[in-house]
Amino acid sequence: MNVSDLARRLRVTPSELLERLPEFGFDIGRRAIKIDDRTGEQIARKWIEMERRKKLRDALIVEAKPGIGEGSTQKLKEIHLQPMIIVRDFAGKLNMPVTKVIQQLMKGGILATQNERLDFETASIIAEELGFQALPEEAKGDDLAEVMQAGDRVREIMDSEKSEDNIARPPVVVVMGHVDHGKTKTLDAIRSTNVMGGEAGGITQHIGAYMVEKKGRRITFIDTPGHEAFTVMRSRGARVADIAVLVVAADDGVQPQTKEAISIIQAAKLPFVVALNKMDKPEADPDRVLAQLAENGVTVENWGGKVPLVKISAKSGLGIDDLLDMILLVADLNADKIVANPERLAAGTVIEAHVDKGEGPVATVLVQTGTLKRNDYIGVAGAAYGRVRAMRDWNGGMLEAAPPGTPVKILGFKAAPSVGDILEVPKDPKTLQVKKVKSSYQVASQLSATKVAVAEEDKTEAKKMLNVVLKCDVLGSLEALLGMFEKIQHDEIGVEVIKKGLGNVTENDILRAEDAQPAVVYGFNVAITPQAAILAREKGVEVKEWKVIYDLFDDVVERLNAMVPPEVIVTPLGEFMTAAIFRTEHGRMVIGGSVRDGKIVAGEKVRVWRGEEPVGEGVIESVQSGKQNVKEAYSGQECGLAFKGKVKIIVGDKLEVYHEDVKERKVIVQR
Repeated sequence: MNVSDLARRLRVTPSELLERLPEFGFDIGRRAIKIDDRTGEQIARKWIEMERRKKLRDALIVEAKPGIGEGSTQKLKEIHLQPMIIVRDFAGKLNMPVTKVIQQLMKGGILATQNERLDFETASIIAEELGFQALPEEAKGDDLAEVMQAGDRVREIMDSEKSEDNIARPPVVVVMGHVDHGKTKTLDAIRSTNVMGGEAGGITQHIGAYMVEKKGRRITFIDTPGHEAFTVMRSRGARVADIAVLVVAADDGVQPQTKEAISIIQAAKLPFVVALNKMDKPEADPDRVLAQLAENGVTVENWGGKVPLVKISAKSGLGIDDLLDMILLVADLNADKIVANPERLAAGTVIEAHVDKGEGPVATVLVQTGTLKRNDYIGVAGAAYGRVRAMRDWNGGMLEAAPPGTPVKILGFKAAPSVGDILEVPKDPKTLQVKKVKSSYQVASQLSATKVAVAEEDKTEAKKMLNVVLKCDVLGSLEALLGMFEKIQHDEIGVEVIKKGLGNVTENDILRAEDAQPAVVYGFNVAITPQAAILAREKGVEVKEWKVIYDLFDDVVERLNAMVPPEVIVTPLGEFMTAAIFRTEHGRMVIGGSVRDGKIVAGEKVRVWRGEEPVGEGVIESVQSGKQNVKEAYSGQECGLAFKGKVKIIVGDKLEVYHEDVKERKVIVQR
């Protein structure tokens, strides 16, 4: 490529680009006119990364609080960080809610989910602005971060391959959008199968990968769940895709998850197509939706932009063929990037993983380069994870080999890998470290600290916690639920996940809940064993089973709301000075005196003061002025009161009258 083209792409002058290249470790000469494409891409990535870090530091310095950051005399608390760290683990190191860390990242222009990785330099900048000094720590071999460091491994492998060895592969398409806008229905129409029928509540619970054929060409689709709980899973879907389809309902318009999907697509720099769904509905208003998209930075071709638009109805099948044609057209325009070398050893990304009762640890893997064959050894982050005993395609058919762009279900793992892991077939299986690999159960236990989203300052005796034992079918669901719990913020209550894992609810789960009573055991898409059910009845432990993730979350919020003490608002009304005692009965007195300040109102509460000390409380049953009952008596008036309360009032006591409002409070769920 020409140096001038690269400079234009990076929005600098060619002379400035050539002058600064030595800072990034490239020395191609001050008079260079052309550079090879691979070096150009490396320069572009390095340049953008350095500019991002500079922007981050500048933004955070502006946002820095007094006493924290540069120029502060306050001693920063030291923490040790690995070279790469997950946002959730980073929040745990800081003893802060992960939502606060994500907000700080967003101030610096970084859109990161709780399972995204941060390099040490970025994490240290964030830590400094939050009052901590980050020091480097040697990455431990058994650390979860070690697995996540392989995140860019596939890109490195593909970049290192010779271009003449690459051939076209099926494009990988991710379907994104707001909940209930018709993503799965669109795939149903494409595949002429009904996947949604097997999903509780009509909502996709896990990532699925499917292949379809159009005009003799194959396309791989990744169906990402649309509910807000699955932000992490949606981000992963975008990470492995070549093209995105943004599904927007023509009758509903741009919604919160639509905006989030747009942000993920733009951050991943994916070419995408807008599929305007539900065009057959009478209330469809495409112009309004296109205007909303334009406000969010997506201008379609019909409006003079560059984003293709296809109007469809997933229910009737309208426009589905046009959508496939448009996907193939976008793939052709990006053909130079949708390539892979089928002759090399396979590498790919784990899309879903779980432990099956009959098959053991299984994982759905998208093969991104190379060809995966039966009996190949499997390595994840240099650790031996087993061997491919069998492979199935998305229809359940057995495969002997899976070329690039193919999603396959693999049997033969020693333990289920984590979602997002990079799977590689090694040249020599003996080079794989024969160490105890972590099962998905162990990884699940590392997903969060024992208390979910509870900052150090929140850990007080006054804070009441809802104790939860959480069992899920797959790791993605467990991550999503833990992420949702972290959005719950309240000063007096919180969620404490005392035990979590994958698989059915067992007796051990019941015993753990009994130890932390009151506690509730939640099972998401899993069953409770007969022995555990009997034990739960004996021990009085509540077990709740759910099929739809946000129903489970709503149940948690409802329980928390029941735990929140109401807010009592006290409004002072007036003061009364006792001058005479007319009658004394058990728990009741009739007294006389004068209103010193404000007003005295019948039916309101009273606090009795004797000198400077409060001696009791009660209620004013009635107020009498002259010989008539009145509702209120005002400052300067003399009156009689019927007082109800345990305290014995004497002459000279002061009565402080006040009104009490009891206001119900709700937990706050961050959106």
